[in-house]
Amino acid sequence: MTIKDITTLLEELAPLAQAEDFDNVGLLVGRYETEVSGIIVTLDTLENVVDEAIAKNCNLIVSFHPIIFGGLKRLNGTTYVERVVMKAIKNDIAIYSMHTALDNSPHGVNAKICEVLGIQNPKILIPKKATVKKLTTYVPKDAAAALKEALFAAGAGNMGNYSHCSFTTEGVGSFRANEAANPAKGEIGKTHYEEEARVNMIFSPTKERAVLAALFKNHPYEAVAYEVLTLENKDDSIGMGMVGDLKEPIEGLAFLQQLKGRMKADGIRYSGRANKPVQRIAVLGGSGAFAIGAAKAAGADVLVTSDIKYHEYYQEEGKMLIADIGHYETEQFTKNLLVDYLTKKMPNFAIHLSESKTNPINYL
Repeated sequence: MTIKDITTLLEELAPLAQAEDFDNVGLLVGRYETEVSGIIVTLDTLENVVDEAIAKNCNLIVSFHPIIFGGLKRLNGTTYVERVVMKAIKNDIAIYSMHTALDNSPHGVNAKICEVLGIQNPKILIPKKATVKKLTTYVPKDAAAALKEALFAAGAGNMGNYSHCSFTTEGVGSFRANEAANPAKGEIGKTHYEEEARVNMIFSPTKERAVLAALFKNHPYEAVAYEVLTLENKDDSIGMGMVGDLKEPIEGLAFLQQLKGRMKADGIRYSGRANKPVQRIAVLGGSGAFAIGAAKAAGADVLVTSDIKYHEYYQEEGKMLIADIGHYETEQFTKNLLVDYLTKKMPNFAIHLSESKTNPINYL
């Protein structure tokens, strides 16, 4: 299998179009056409991970965090980032990062935390904005039904639990073809009036290429009039964090003890009253202070996240517990998630869970 084959599978789980604008996801080092000898999955790509890949004959590292985040102006080995990239290139090892594409996936980082903590019926905590696009096109009335079916087959027209969603209005279009045209309707040099249907249909940005390909292939006109707009609608199936419920209420301090054990945390920083029962739990892997307001609005009794600053703890205002268990600790099971996913997709392929330590923080 090639790197492109592998990344296609990974992008079924976490399409790169779902990543945040600030992020750097995808194939960071390497070429898509390279044949893959083995895969090693890690949370961070450090030098020891590259060494492990070499030792295990793996030429593809699937990393949650991107080793290249900002621009690299030189490669002379003075920083750990430069050394990692240089060693990977020297040993023909590719690096692919998923980061916020997997954060925003309904089956990604936060879904795994919910699984580990036994949180039931989890929903997206902060749905991602601008994840819906709208196609508008104009087609002869007698060709509208066939075109819509082709667009549905390409992935357009899906909204929540509904498919084949569209809106059609009718009117009269006009055009005049010149001598170089090959019109499907009308005659060259004469203004033609055609009864047309205006078709509106929504689709995910991840489907845009397929939807437009279906439009051009199935539209009868030589010159297709269309527009694509990004809508402000939120997609409740994509976004940051999750919120759900424990099977039974539990006293806050008991939950924190349980949280510490299941998430293998060496310590928990928390604020809020721990002597109240809790049941509704919000989680957000990685830095999650921005989710405090959303967790309160969702009625969460606890927000499990990391990297909370001193003054940010005040934002819970006595309404919930904020539990900071550490950045690495919130994301550590992401490796297992990816290994399990790839193993199911390619049961006979060499896929390794990295054994290298990448957590930069130690506790005394």
